[in-house]
Amino acid sequence: MAISKAVVTGGAGFIGANLVDRLVDEGTEVLVIDDLSSGMLSSLGDARRRGHIHFHQMDVRAQELKDVIVGFTPQVVFHLAAQIDVRASVVDPTFDADVNILGTINLLQAARDAAVERVVYASSGGATFGDTDQIPTRETEPRRPESPYGVSKKVVDDYLAYYKRAHGLDYVSLGFSNVYGPGQDPRGEAGVVAIFAGDLLSGRVSTIYGDGKQTRDYVYVEDVTDACWRAALQGGGRYLNIGTGVETTVVDLYAKMAAIVGSDSEPMHTAPRPGEQRRSGLDPSEAARDLGWEPWTTLDDGLVRAIDWTRENL
Repeated sequence: MAISKAVVTGGAGFIGANLVDRLVDEGTEVLVIDDLSSGMLSSLGDARRRGHIHFHQMDVRAQELKDVIVGFTPQVVFHLAAQIDVRASVVDPTFDADVNILGTINLLQAARDAAVERVVYASSGGATFGDTDQIPTRETEPRRPESPYGVSKKVVDDYLAYYKRAHGLDYVSLGFSNVYGPGQDPRGEAGVVAIFAGDLLSGRVSTIYGDGKQTRDYVYVEDVTDACWRAALQGGGRYLNIGTGVETTVVDLYAKMAAIVGSDSEPMHTAPRPGEQRRSGLDPSEAARDLGWEPWTTLDDGLVRAIDWTRENL
């Protein structure tokens, strides 16, 4: 199907703004809904110059959300707005559930009332599975989340399935691995790639939690937005992994980035973080079969692009 109008919640955030750029490239009219608690309106500047972009500053838990979405009449809603900090979810699981579960239910109610054809949901592959017996992890593996954040993301998949059965609202839930790339803010709470890039380019000492042997699956942001677009076209009412299937330890990631920058700075190690799983790597073969999607960007190429962007925007 052609997508003439779409909503992106969290569209001023890192992944959201990159997705809005992709939608503009596809000729889609976009309504961005973001409360700007972490996103930045400036990240939409290029998309607003090139395409037909509307912006509404709003929390996804707001009662007025339904009127905004019904009034826009989108075909697809991309739901990226979330509380994304694993450590914050451990400290305050009530807030995490309020935003990630109740906020999503509010959105699904609005999508139903607006006769939206499909919801594409940004889930979390690593956090919902937790530590698993199979790496890379397939969609059929049991989910044992290690944090309230992972639990909230897992619960939403059940709500998506319910809304499809009860109301005919199609969806695709995409379980992202660790997303990185240009546009990710290295300040404050951010992905480790952005943090290391900011540290290395600024001459600060980076911090690694624990021994640094924990592994993550790093997937490039443009590959992720490509998966979102393909999911919006295909649908199917299911969960799919969006990752590379390749594990990289934190210490190896740091070494790669230090070599690109040309730094001999050594990181500092500190205590492990509560709720953090030991290994994560997602098998993307189902997304290849169902969506024709692959992680096109190698980690080495993606890190160079991320570091170059950080250098230009630091």
